[in-house]
Formats: sequence, structure tokens, C-alpha cells
Amino acid sequence: MNKLSSLCDHIMGHCYDSITRALSAERHPLWQRSCPELSDTDFVRLGVLRVISVVDSGRHFLQNNKDLYCDLIAHSTYFKSLKSTRRTKMLEAVEIQSYALQCKQLASQDIDYLKQFPELNDYRVDAADGHFIDHAYHTQKGDNGKVYAAGFIYAMNLRNGLLRSLSCITNGTQRHQEIPVLRRYIEQHNSSSLNQQEKHLYVYDKAVMDYAWWQSQKGQQNYMISVLKENSVATSVKVIDFDNSNAINTGVESYAIYENKGIKFNVVHYRDPETGKLYRFVSTLPESINPGTIAMLYFKRWTIEKAYNNSKSNLKETKAWSSHLNSLSNQMRLTAMSYNMMRVFEETSKIQNPELIHPSDKKYSKALEKRQLLAKKNACFVNPLFFHNRIVRISSYTIRAVQNAIITGMSVASLMSDLFAQLVPRYT
Repeated sequence: MNKLSSLCDHIMGHCYDSITRALSAERHPLWQRSCPELSDTDFVRLGVLRVISVVDSGRHFLQNNKDLYCDLIAHSTYFKSLKSTRRTKMLEAVEIQSYALQCKQLASQDIDYLKQFPELNDYRVDAADGHFIDHAYHTQKGDNGKVYAAGFIYAMNLRNGLLRSLSCITNGTQRHQEIPVLRRYIEQHNSSSLNQQEKHLYVYDKAVMDYAWWQSQKGQQNYMISVLKENSVATSVKVIDFDNSNAINTGVESYAIYENKGIKFNVVHYRDPETGKLYRFVSTLPESINPGTIAMLYFKRWTIEKAYNNSKSNLKETKAWSSHLNSLSNQMRLTAMSYNMMRVFEETSKIQNPELIHPSDKKYSKALEKRQLLAKKNACFVNPLFFHNRIVRISSYTIRAVQNAIITGMSVASLMSDLFAQLVPRYT
């Protein structure tokens, strides 16, 4: 990150680096082409700026781009490029490299929100979920005469809070079917070199359950954690021993292998020591993984909802750019790339001084302390694992600061100083 450059130049540089890496990752990429009217770097840059900018439509964005930056892009060129199959393939490869660059930067700063779970060091841990927004204005009605929300599936890396786009679900012409889309995505990526090198853990909600399919995915090193439905028919066949004295297993009442139609999986009975509520979590992970780890990862799954809130509330990404599937795919990937840029800015600002803390983290700590005091009055307590550092929602201040920095031509150094100035003393 060159802090002396302007934020706009930084965004351009990141887009250029991501494209360069994408070109190097493939021997002869079919999507490589020279387009004088709108280069691929400019296409990606404009997409990121559109997501970050608060605009109502593509035309609104192009007018802002012309009026604020004297950057005139023909409407036909821009909108045709959004629907281009070649550009879509290009952006798919570029997003992968952009994500890798952001992960590398956060890892170099020792940012890892799963440090307290060393048994997960060999796993890539993603909280995945569907995300739905209003369909585009010109979306055609389906065979039943109705239109629905447009939808995507994203995955959040629970180590660093970065977002990946997985797949489009629907453009709004038909009712969404989320789980088949997730399965298809995983199956299509099983042969990738990345998947062969590491174990991959998906944390999903209770709609994900397909015991036989997830059992088959263990051979591909794909594992899952979910919550067991109340009406699930499963029989306990074997108790799994675990260390009750380990703080990680706080709240775990039992850990056992269950069976459904000949398929075996692990079930954790976890009772929240604060509220007394019982949860049943299901997993295909090896028995060696602590049951308390499984429970905590499911609770961390809800962090992805904060990212969706950022997208809708702060970035105003509440409506599909188009009903065309290529445009939707591009919107999905550009949203993830833009979100990750702002995540990196905020995470980087938070580690500059260990004596200072982000206001949202301090607010959460105080809320935990109040919960602990209240729980003690009821002879209960808050699970100690909740007191560890966690991935938080990107603050509205950070997003507004990035938006304003783009408009004013502010340098990255000035932006980071602005974000750092918002930190407060850890103890007062």
C-alpha cells in the first residue's frame, strides 16, 4: 500500500496488480483482449468506484464520473461491457487475485481472528450465506407472472473478514433455490489447485443439510458446520470423548456421532452458560476438533450479516444493476472487491497502536461487561470465548471517509491518519 499516492491512484494500482496477477496465473487466458474504448483496468476501476459511490443508477454514476473527474465514458460502451461474457470471465479471474492480495496484506499484519483455535490452522474457514436485493427495474416476469429478489451467495473469511463472491442465485425471474447453487459451486471448484492444497470448512445455516452429499465432499476436503433442525431424524450411535477442562469446550454438554439413513456425522449439544438455551450443531469435521470450536464458529457465522448490512446501508447496493446474468455476476464480484478494500483500510488503522481501540470494539467490550454482571446475578456467566477479538461491522465513518477521499483526491496516508484519529484509549 503506497500511502503517498491518492486513494484513486491506489484503487487503480490495485486493479492493475490484480489483472497482472490474473494474466500470469493462466497460460493463455481466453479473456485477454485489448479494448481501446475501455480497458479492462478501467472497467474494474469504474466498477469499484460505482460500488463505493452513493449513486442511484449506472447513468447517475457515469454523470458523476464525468462531472467530478472529467472522465467521460460513453453510456453504450459502459453498459455493453457490463453484459460482456469476456469481461465477466476476466473479472472472475481478477477478483480471485484481488482477494489473494488483500489476504496477503492482512496476514502480513498478523491479523487472524481464529488465533484461539490453532486446531483450525490447516483449514480455510468461510461463513457463507445468501444475500438478496431488489430485482432490476426491467426484469421480465417469470412463467407465473411474478418477479422476485435477485440473489447471490457470498463467503466471509472468518480469519480476516474479507468477502468472496461464490455464485449468482437468481436474477429475479424465478424463486431462489440457494442450496443447489452452493453445491454446484463447490463441485465445480473441487478440481482447482487451491482446493487440493487445503481443507475448506463452510459454516452455513440449517438449510444446508444434505447428509449424503456432505459425506461425499469429505473426500474433497470440504467440511461443514450447521445447526441441526429440530425435526431432524437422527440416531446417536457413539459418544465422542472431549476435554471438559478445556475452556474452548465451555458450555458443551455432549459430543456424539449420529446417523441418518446410513450417513454418520457429529453432533454437538451446547448450552449457552449465559442464557441456558440449548443448541445442537452438526458437523462433518474430524472427531479431533473440539466441540466448543464447532459451536463458536457457528456463532461467528452471523458476522457475514454485518457485511450485508454494510452493503445495503452504507454502499446503497440495494438493487440489481441489470437482469442480465453477466451484469449480476460483475456486480457481485465488484461488491466483494470494494468491501474488501474498505475492510483492509479499517483493519490496518486498528493495529497502529496497541493502546488504542476502535470505538465499536470498546462499545462491544462494555456491553459484554454489562452482560457478565447481569449473568452473575442469575448465577450464570458469559462464555469467555466471546471476549476474544472479533470481526466487526465496518464502521460507517470508515466508509464515508473512503467515499470522501475519492471525491477530494485525498492521499492514502491522509485517509489512514483520519481513520487512526478515530481510535480511543483501550482503558478509561
